[in-house]
Amino acid sequence: MQRRNTLRPHAVSAGLAALVLLAQGAGTAQAEAAGVAPAAANGAAQVAITLTGDNGGACVLSHAEAKAGPVTFTITNKTATAITEIELMSDTRILGEKENLAPGLPPVSFTVTLGGGDYKVYCPGAKVETVAFKVTGAVAAQPTSSVGVLLADGTKGYANYVDTTVDAMVTAIDRLKAAIDAGDLATAQKTYALARPFYERVESDVEGFVLPGFDATDNAGNLDYLIDMRESNLDPAVGWHGLHAIERDLFEAKAITDNTRTLAAELQKNVGLLDKLAPTLEYKPEDLANGAAGLLEEVQSGKISGEEEAFSHIDLVDFAANVEGAQQAFAFLTPGMEKIDPALTKQVQDQFDVVTEMLESYRDPNGLGGYRLYSAELKAADAAKLSKAIQALQEPLSRIAEKVATAG
Repeated sequence: MQRRNTLRPHAVSAGLAALVLLAQGAGTAQAEAAGVAPAAANGAAQVAITLTGDNGGACVLSHAEAKAGPVTFTITNKTATAITEIELMSDTRILGEKENLAPGLPPVSFTVTLGGGDYKVYCPGAKVETVAFKVTGAVAAQPTSSVGVLLADGTKGYANYVDTTVDAMVTAIDRLKAAIDAGDLATAQKTYALARPFYERVESDVEGFVLPGFDATDNAGNLDYLIDMRESNLDPAVGWHGLHAIERDLFEAKAITDNTRTLAAELQKNVGLLDKLAPTLEYKPEDLANGAAGLLEEVQSGKISGEEEAFSHIDLVDFAANVEGAQQAFAFLTPGMEKIDPALTKQVQDQFDVVTEMLESYRDPNGLGGYRLYSAELKAADAAKLSKAIQALQEPLSRIAEKVATAG
């Protein structure tokens, strides 16, 4: 999963807001409503981010600052072929992101709760990649209503789910390394397929998978890159590491070499580092909702296309794991959501049931990871059906973040 994202403001003056934008040079995003506080809807400030191909590529924010509290960012790529993802950052920490932002696709959004301070919107591929964003004031005190307590309890439960999932991944990777060290190709292929779901269930939390002392954009310290990067998105300065480099050896070359063993040792080390890092991560209710939606975006961008498992073709294993991770995030929000919007909660639950039932039809007890291989023939026959089912789930799920962020 790759990353990037953005925000919005309550202004000081039109002149000051203009200066903030001009200071970033020609081609920097021009505020469409500089000096005007962003409008609020459903309890959250509404900020628009527009990506265009103008002036070498531009990331245009509708506002340069906002008041502290929930903010919903809606991103539209009009004509920017070179900008496909954005990140909202505080120092080196990524707070929100959207990717696969191709021109002409419908707008996408995420909601975050921001405290006062200086942030930046990172738009890789734009002529000026970083746009300043300011938040004024302080976030209201943690809600003590029954809904607020339920949502807070949900974030704690989800944190435990992430921790236990990564713990289980450590064991799975140990088994994969043992098979590779023994030179047992058949067992290594099987254990690769059994190890993959653990990461896919929690990869919505990759914004926090950064080693201490590293910038979030430095792939040398980014555990998501080091564990899960695909061949199509390599950083030449860091090289190829992790699960998919091992997948190439096991399924394309069908050979275990000294380099495969080196890759397995690196992977074991990095998963161990992730296991230590995961318990330090903290979550807000909207993080769970945004993450669940992000996992479904992963299904659409990498699994249905067949890009994720280009050598092993176990994309349906990853598809099911992404759905499970999204379902777990939503499940921890469900007690609070049933009080906030019971109709929407039921709609999302019903759509999860539809997708889960559909996935059952692809199970194969003799297949790697328990599912049929995602062959070219299966992709041609069923990709449209799979995509339609995910889209029907994604739409109502995308409305959850704003609701939980503004509940009080």
